[in-house]
Amino acid sequence: MKARVHVMLKDGVLDPQGAAVAHALGALGFAGVDNVRQGKVIDLELEDTDAASAEARVREMCDKLLANTVIERYDIEIG
Repeated sequence: MKARVHVMLKDGVLDPQGAAVAHALGALGFAGVDNVRQGKVIDLELEDTDAASAEARVREMCDKLLANTVIERYDIEIG
């Protein structure tokens, strides 16, 4: 079973990488791009066969390692 985790900074947390991307896009002539937020995607291959238990395990992985839950939020896709 596969899992995909999307990790993003929480609203209100400064995103210097996103600001740098927004600035670079403007410098390259891409006008009208505001409030860029940068995140990460983590793909996992799991041995689980039950989607609910797989999601619970991935949630535990996120809470313990994959995301800094103080400043980041995450979404999990199981497929």
